[in-house]
Amino acid sequence: DAKHLVPNKMRDFFCTINLDQEEVFRTQVVEKSLSPYFGEEFYFEIPRTFQWLSFYIYDKSVLQKDLRIGKVSIKKEDLCNYTGKENWFMLQPVDSNSEVQGKVHLELKLNELITDNGSVCQQLVVHIKECHGLPLINGQNCDPYATVSLVGPSRNDQKKTKVKKKTSNPQFNETFYFEVTRSSSYTKKSQFQVEEEDIEKLEVRVDLWNNGNLVQDIFLGEIKVPVKVLRNDSFQAWYLLQPRENGNKSSKTDDLGSLRLNICYTEDCVLPSEYYSSLRNLLLKSSDVQPISASAAYILSEVCRDKCDAVLPLVRLLLHHHKLVPFVAAVAELDLRDTQEANTIFRGNSLATRCVDEMMKIVGKHYLKVTLKPVIDEICESPKPCEIDPIKLREGDNVEINMENLRYYVDKVFREIVRSSISCPTLMCDVFYSLRHLAAKRFPNDPHVQYSAVSSFVFLRFFAVAVVSPHTFHLRPHHPDAQTSRTLTLISKAIQTLGSWGSLTKSKLSSFKETFMCEFFKTFQEEQFTESVKKFLDDVSSTESKEPSGVSEPVHLKEGEMYKRAQGRTRIGKKNFKKRWFCLTSREFTYHKQQDKEPIFTIPIKNILAVEKLDENSFNKKNMFQVLHGEKPLYIQANNCVEASEWIEALCRVTRCNQRRLSFYHPSAFLNGSWLCCKATAESTEGCARCTADVPADTQIEIDGDRETERIYSLFTINRSKLQKLEEACGSIAVYQGPRKEPDDYSNFTIEDSVATFHTLQQIIDIIEKLDESHEKYQKKRSSSAKYGSE
Repeated sequence: DAKHLVPNKMRDFFCTINLDQEEVFRTQVVEKSLSPYFGEEFYFEIPRTFQWLSFYIYDKSVLQKDLRIGKVSIKKEDLCNYTGKENWFMLQPVDSNSEVQGKVHLELKLNELITDNGSVCQQLVVHIKECHGLPLINGQNCDPYATVSLVGPSRNDQKKTKVKKKTSNPQFNETFYFEVTRSSSYTKKSQFQVEEEDIEKLEVRVDLWNNGNLVQDIFLGEIKVPVKVLRNDSFQAWYLLQPRENGNKSSKTDDLGSLRLNICYTEDCVLPSEYYSSLRNLLLKSSDVQPISASAAYILSEVCRDKCDAVLPLVRLLLHHHKLVPFVAAVAELDLRDTQEANTIFRGNSLATRCVDEMMKIVGKHYLKVTLKPVIDEICESPKPCEIDPIKLREGDNVEINMENLRYYVDKVFREIVRSSISCPTLMCDVFYSLRHLAAKRFPNDPHVQYSAVSSFVFLRFFAVAVVSPHTFHLRPHHPDAQTSRTLTLISKAIQTLGSWGSLTKSKLSSFKETFMCEFFKTFQEEQFTESVKKFLDDVSSTESKEPSGVSEPVHLKEGEMYKRAQGRTRIGKKNFKKRWFCLTSREFTYHKQQDKEPIFTIPIKNILAVEKLDENSFNKKNMFQVLHGEKPLYIQANNCVEASEWIEALCRVTRCNQRRLSFYHPSAFLNGSWLCCKATAESTEGCARCTADVPADTQIEIDGDRETERIYSLFTINRSKLQKLEEACGSIAVYQGPRKEPDDYSNFTIEDSVATFHTLQQIIDIIEKLDESHEKYQKKRSSSAKYGSE
């Protein structure tokens, strides 16, 4: 959220997330506010190098260009200082001199030349080779050129490259020569004369500009290199473009308002798979360790400050290797030992409950979509007033009509849920089956506890949460507006209550905190809902196989708006590319004129031969990729680098088992009778570049086992001191077997068997030390091969 934004009158605001100058996400517009609450969460992989993560606040305009109010820019190196916690940032002014991205490739050389009269002078040779990753200007590739200057206290010699048209990666390959010094014997005065000692003050400056033709040129960035670092040597390097020194400085920064962000940034160096075998095997056998608290997976959750940090990579790794169900059963059994009352079962934030929560988010995406998306869309797109709290009623509202509207929505959502058991993923059913039987075993005299064990997850932590936050579960693109959000909150409360009725002997309406909810539930017939919930919970906690229809239904994987090139109909002008709605399922890849319309073009998944990036020089457009199938390649442009990367990965994942996948492809397009990459003139010529390797992941669950293991290694490394404390605690317990009277350093740890826990800790520490060595070797190799330069 943001507060105290300017101008000081109610306006419509939205916020964008940018990698350098490239927008990758945009929030919804919050209308008529000076302190807009966005409440949106974005998770994404970063597919390229970047310098800044930036957030821009815009004032939405209907007739004119949206106005940038201010920004928050965080340097990549500083992200770790803000990760994992909320921070308020003062908005900074948006200054064109500070809006830079990209890099430039230079070769610099200092030569000594002998003049006609025999004296010696020094000459600077600047070879500007190319630039990479320059920003888009007004959504289009820029027309860049560079100025190369030799700057000193009394000189400013400037030269200029040619303008390159419509490219973010211009190839300049131009060389410029500058006289640096004359020998002391040279007496003729000229504008190039510089005293010998002045070389200490000289620097090469390269400025990148976008040629504006009829409008002012736009600054794209600059780099400065002191001449003295060259001496008599030469070198070439990539330099990241920097803002101007006077850029982004203003006395009015306090007047723009502030933005609150919660950023979580992680960066892992993933080694080849064989390096992780020991740690991976130790984690995967966790469910077999007795007691479970002595296992590597449980110890990971104990030493992490926030259990959430441990749960995500752990659940994904165990899921990937089909070891999650026995582990959840083991930690749930430990959880139940500490549960004294049946009505509080699985209500806390233990390792067991968090593992099940994360599992449901990962494997239940499609289940939520087919169950709830149609009714959530109806509620959000054609909202009816549903407020039944007398305090919050607006003038003119009729509480009886609102209650009827709410009842209609609740009935519809509830009906969709209790009819959905056939679509419930088998893995979720297996986990619910284990939880149900463990609960019945722990409380044998309570016939309802087996149902509350399942309903506490599937209703309270899955469906009810998805209803109140549909954008978090990708059921809606944005956070709903305030009125719709309130409606969804009321529906969610009702679903939680109805879901728990099936596990109670008698509903106690007097227990509701809000009297208006008590009045609302008096309209429900308990027996009817209780029976429906009971049948649904029986179905989703059964290990019996589902009907074939549930299995054969195509899984919805991804959808969104992109641009596609016309399939050979025209080669002239911008009409070549058209905006279309793309949809990917486990069966086919389609595009449509608009969302929810019939597909115009369909490619069966089995017919896709390769999915690869397309060189920018094909159409002078960034973020392009190609889908190769039986006919001509389908060329697609995504809206940004993150979106392009996600689509390529999703398509590769779903097609990785296709038998006819290609080994070679053309990185560029076939235009004007030849392939731009290899110049072959036959369109049927075999590709000139090897296809990229298959993505090591599951089709429906996006998991890279090595990456998750690396994340777990990083967590153990960060919490190494706690591992050592836990090791000392086990040693103390083993020596002193008497009762513990005083709280001690290890009272927060769960140590059931000190000997078994100590043995696992030794294995973990030994493995971590070996991985430390492997990472150090890699870093040394990487640093030794790096070239000098500001990048």
